[in-house]
Amino acid sequence: MKRKLVVVSLLLCAIVAIGLFTFQKEDSVDFSADVKPLLNKHCITCHGGVKKNGNFSLLFEEEAFAKTESGKPAIIAGDADHSEFIKRLTSEDPELRMPYNAPKLTDEEISILTRWVNEGAKWGEHWAYTLPEHVEVPKPFSFASLFGMKPKGISNNIDFFVQDKMNQEGLTFSDQADKETLLRRLYLDIVGIPPTLKEVESFINDNREEAYELRVDSLLASQQYGEKWASWWLDLARYADTKGYEKDASRRIWPYRDWLIKSLNKDMPYDEFTIEQLAGDLLPEPTKDQLIATAFHRNTMNNDEGGTDNEEFRVASVLDRVNTTYQVWLSTTFECIQCHSHTYDPFKFEEYYKSVAFFNNTRDEDTQGDHPRLRFYKPEDEKRVDSIKYWLTKNGHQDLIRSTDLFLQTLEPKIHAHYSDQVENGALYDTKWLGVRSGGSARLKNISLQGKKQLYINYWTDLKGGVIEVRKGSKDGPLLSEVQLPNTSGRQVIQAAIKDEAGVHDLYLIFRNPSAGKDQPICMIEWFALREGLPVANNVESQSMKNTFLQLINTNPESVPIMIENPADMHRKTHVFERGNRLTLGEEVQPGVPATLNAFPEGAPKNRLGFAKWIVSKDNPLTARTLVNRVWAQLFGRGLVEPLGDMGTQSIPSMHTDLLDYLALDLMHSKKWSMKSLIKDIVMSSTYKQSSSLKKSDADKDPANIYLARGPRFRLSAEQIRDQTLAVSGLLSKKMYGPSVMPFQPDGVWMTVYSGESWATSEGEDQYRRGLYTFLKRTSPYPSFISFDASSREVCLGDRIRTNTPLQALTTLNDPVYIEAAKHLSRRMQKDGAGSPKSIISHGYKELMLKSPTEDKVVALEKLYQAALQNFNKKPAEAAKFMAASADESKDPSLTSKAAYMVVANALLNLDEFLTKS
Repeated sequence: MKRKLVVVSLLLCAIVAIGLFTFQKEDSVDFSADVKPLLNKHCITCHGGVKKNGNFSLLFEEEAFAKTESGKPAIIAGDADHSEFIKRLTSEDPELRMPYNAPKLTDEEISILTRWVNEGAKWGEHWAYTLPEHVEVPKPFSFASLFGMKPKGISNNIDFFVQDKMNQEGLTFSDQADKETLLRRLYLDIVGIPPTLKEVESFINDNREEAYELRVDSLLASQQYGEKWASWWLDLARYADTKGYEKDASRRIWPYRDWLIKSLNKDMPYDEFTIEQLAGDLLPEPTKDQLIATAFHRNTMNNDEGGTDNEEFRVASVLDRVNTTYQVWLSTTFECIQCHSHTYDPFKFEEYYKSVAFFNNTRDEDTQGDHPRLRFYKPEDEKRVDSIKYWLTKNGHQDLIRSTDLFLQTLEPKIHAHYSDQVENGALYDTKWLGVRSGGSARLKNISLQGKKQLYINYWTDLKGGVIEVRKGSKDGPLLSEVQLPNTSGRQVIQAAIKDEAGVHDLYLIFRNPSAGKDQPICMIEWFALREGLPVANNVESQSMKNTFLQLINTNPESVPIMIENPADMHRKTHVFERGNRLTLGEEVQPGVPATLNAFPEGAPKNRLGFAKWIVSKDNPLTARTLVNRVWAQLFGRGLVEPLGDMGTQSIPSMHTDLLDYLALDLMHSKKWSMKSLIKDIVMSSTYKQSSSLKKSDADKDPANIYLARGPRFRLSAEQIRDQTLAVSGLLSKKMYGPSVMPFQPDGVWMTVYSGESWATSEGEDQYRRGLYTFLKRTSPYPSFISFDASSREVCLGDRIRTNTPLQALTTLNDPVYIEAAKHLSRRMQKDGAGSPKSIISHGYKELMLKSPTEDKVVALEKLYQAALQNFNKKPAEAAKFMAASADESKDPSLTSKAAYMVVANALLNLDEFLTKS
């Protein structure tokens, strides 16, 4: 019996031991979470995209297991003892130990890498480069759920994800913010300006269960929604009212900003929103709006400085478009592979130029005229355009109708003067315009003459009797056309017939005018165009149409820069730039996408349209995640993954990737790419509605609020600070759209060269329009916006930093815009809070903060009022100066009291709680 007991005891011990061993067995090493961060931190700089010391690279899987200089692979899967990669980590020889000339890895780090090799050295993919088909919502069991009820504190699925992570850290949701704070937060997030006191009181007294949701829906339907969210997107689009670089001349591109506001307001699905901006011109029969949308990529800078190489800056714009596209839609640092394969992420050097090939065939060429531009004809001229198209339906064919419409709307395709070469007895003046003296010549190389019967020249001259001979192949070649050059008043487009020829040829232009001076060009030319002829018919209508066509071309209507693709006969080849240098061309490449990401859509064209469809494919792992992350950051002050511009392996490890994936999948499939639906989902969550006040225990555990155990609290954006100030003072204009405005700014900010442009302060309500309508000059941005970390918009900015500097306080205390707002606010305070100083001050505080002030705040503000009043009573002239009072106002006996209330109003506008969303 005893023996049996012993045997049973031993068996039980063995079972327990085996069980303990089983349950305590270490989890397998995860490449993405455990190994890749160590490789990036310690190894990649010498064994990665830039360097491959010892012919060993850890950037790509095939390179990591390839033979090194020794002739053997450094990593032998399943055998750490014989893997040189592991041996070098533990070597006692400083010349052999890795990382070289750096501290030895910790025992834990070496253990992780050793286990990884022994477990088979499985090469995983970074989480962001694969997209799951489904994400399970971490709903804990509760009896309430059996009856279809949500657990306490849970509003939607977002909260289950957040709660799951908080439980792991011993955190809990904060209480819901009070109604006043919550409504102010909601207004600032959705429409960018705070509610009125009346709107807050209505919300407080609304006891319906759906009261909050009704406000959410109302704000999302407001026209101000588009203005608020456009301000965010304009940073990504690097939108500005000037071209940048040294000259930084003005450009008319505000129709793109207006298109953006309207598109956001109608909740254009994000996939359409993307396609129209990247390739609206390539859609079948594109509308004017779809063409305007392509101005997204005409926000690139344009260098008008004399002597610059137009091709250099055309290429700079193309590269900027590639970098911006990957940054805005895919949160990648793709620009890193312009010179070499990515140091940390699996993107190869050649793949950069395959993406460049998608963008390398647009018609813009860094010209002074900002071509191509969509022309906005006056109504009467638009009717003439329609009459030509209608006439062509009867006398032409469909291709001719399309090409004629394109030329009338954009003057494309054309050949810019800087394309000419072999210039004799002439020059490219200011590297832009072709000017040739009598007897001189120039060449246009490789011009397709197939089907071309009409030559158009945009030129100007004050001479009579000029002529240009157009010859094929050489200066003595067959004469194709003889173009007469009447003198002009300003620029003019003329047309001449050209002999019908086939194929591609060099054209030689010979300029003649005996009346021209020895050193005088006979004309200046901006561009040429070769077109098919309009139908030939010997009747009055036919001649009338041809005259109308030329008249329309010679109009100068309002316009906006847009994207237009090269026709086949003007197609450019794309080459790799060796070491990123455009002057050192490598092998030719065709359009393609990174192999790491999703495949190119089957049947899609290999152009910008196909590329845009690839970006918004539901198989793309980054696009929806990027949008969700950026929208979340707008609402919470930080993204679920940081930094916003890099979701690659160098991003900060996030504990919220499951939530991000869930929202990304839901956005694409359930919400059909609706950004408004995404925003509503977030602001309806309990996570969003939490109080932002600090609880000591939670603050110590999570000072940065990474686990979202309290509501968002951060300073408002530059535009919002100004808009909110104007709104509470009653000055904010509700006017939408149109040209950018110039509110007050100090003298001397603009130092414009080469032109007479100056800052002309707008009049009337235009001074008080929302911040996104403020004229933005790249080299001299609006000063108060820059003080609050706004962008100069020279390049795409995905995430504004938030600084805290004395200059910000000096701005809101002294900028005339804020002083004017304080003056109007003080008038409202005295009118609506009539009575004692305490009553007036309390009412003023409530107008701004939307809740009654505490007693200590009233005491402090009343003390400020009395001190200001005492000072102004001693120096009434100072009161008049402070209020910018007129002669009649200066005689007002209550002027000093009004000035003192204005000081209080100014102080209220500078309170931290007013400048912060909390």
